[in-house]
Amino acid sequence: MPKAESCGALDEVSEFITELKEDMTVPRNIRKKLDEIIDILNNNELDVSLRVDKAVFILDEMNEDSNVPAFTRTQIWSLVSMLSRF
Repeated sequence: MPKAESCGALDEVSEFITELKEDMTVPRNIRKKLDEIIDILNNNELDVSLRVDKAVFILDEMNEDSNVPAFTRTQIWSLVSMLSRF
């Protein structure tokens, strides 16, 4: 994927994360992790594939949390799916 195209797709992922983060049904610890993921994805010093791998790792950890509501878990897997395009 060309660099400009991947940056646009990462912006789309960041917007999705921001929307999820603003949902008050999402537990606070998950919202903090979502902030961390946004910071990682916006870190232009790292290669895109490394940023995506780090984000997917954190999402996988979040998904294992038993306190995550079912809808939020579905949204997490949607994010993983979006990131798998890279």
